[in-house]
Amino acid sequence: MADTHQTPLVVKKFVPSQGLKTAAFGMTALGALGFLIGMIQNQERLWTSYLVAFFFVATLSLGGLFFTAIQNLTKAGWSVSIRRFSEGMTAFLPILIIGSLVLLIGLKKLYPWANPEIVASNPVIQAKTAYLNVGFLIVRLLIFTLGMFFFGRKIVGNSLKQDQNGDHSYTLNNVGWSIAWVLFFAISFSLFSVDLLMSLLPSWYSTIFGVYTFAGLFQSSLAFLLLIMLYFRKTGEVQGYYGLDHMHDVAKFMKGFTVFWAYIAFSQFMLIWYANIPEETEFYLMRAEGGWMAISFGLLFFRFIIPFLALLPRGVKRDTKMLPWLCLLILVMQYMDIYWLVYPNFFEGHVTFGFYEIAMLALFLGLFLLMMIKFFQKNNLVAIKDPRMHEALSHHVTY
Repeated sequence: MADTHQTPLVVKKFVPSQGLKTAAFGMTALGALGFLIGMIQNQERLWTSYLVAFFFVATLSLGGLFFTAIQNLTKAGWSVSIRRFSEGMTAFLPILIIGSLVLLIGLKKLYPWANPEIVASNPVIQAKTAYLNVGFLIVRLLIFTLGMFFFGRKIVGNSLKQDQNGDHSYTLNNVGWSIAWVLFFAISFSLFSVDLLMSLLPSWYSTIFGVYTFAGLFQSSLAFLLLIMLYFRKTGEVQGYYGLDHMHDVAKFMKGFTVFWAYIAFSQFMLIWYANIPEETEFYLMRAEGGWMAISFGLLFFRFIIPFLALLPRGVKRDTKMLPWLCLLILVMQYMDIYWLVYPNFFEGHVTFGFYEIAMLALFLGLFLLMMIKFFQKNNLVAIKDPRMHEALSHHVTY
């Protein structure tokens, strides 16, 4: 299906299978039950698992908006026929607001700086209270989540409106909105990552932590985008608008950000190892004990080496049987990376994983799927009236 323009163009109304709906509702129900049990029996374990699952799914949704925005601001034509899939990933953004507010309930269980008695006994944390305090955190979370929701509604909304009347001004307006969003995202997501993840160990700091989490965000969101493309290719609800060449290019993006993640991860480690400052080295020392060392090496092999080597051949980037497994591996490793950032702060020397981790992951993945299902049911699966659609239909990869 390399020459998509030779295939009849078909866009059917999305009708989710009963199995997909059952899975989404079932995961959400399991997660809600797990949340209630955790609030009663084990809040410490609940909030750590909640934070990991929430941040994981948030990165997928934000990655969808990032992919959409960079296609708009670069005026890319090749991706027009698949852009609606990444727009669908942004349907989770209202849950991002709610999830952040719910997280505030567990602040004292997660963050030492949210406990006055700990702050009073720790001079290092005291020196950071101008930034690390509950009131300022709430302000930052509201600015970030509401800002993401606003830009998402504006950018995706313009794309959806164009489906109704074909007005080219919506495409032109989205260039400016996407530029503004990328500038907002660059700063606010860095602070979001620092607030929710890095401040779990308030004595530690890394000047490229935001870049590290961004690299994982985009690599994993590209993997999820590929899974959506493969899903609709299999169901036949979209025919002729995209093919192996489009998947090839998304896979090339994914390979590129696999390398970028490894580069940033190594840069962060190397600078901290070379400087050998106690406030910095404690982060890696905690992750070099017990079972955490195995996960540290697991990230190296399964997040970088294996995906990188697997995606080198041209044929693999066009292999509809191989790609789903690579995408799933990258998504699992994104979850494990966030887990690795969070859990050693609470469980030094030993790895723990069980009901609460599964339940919270099910909760947010279920909500993510439900919101996307609703979005795709309501809107066209392809931006059918985009003025650059002819570029997407004639897209061909030669390397």
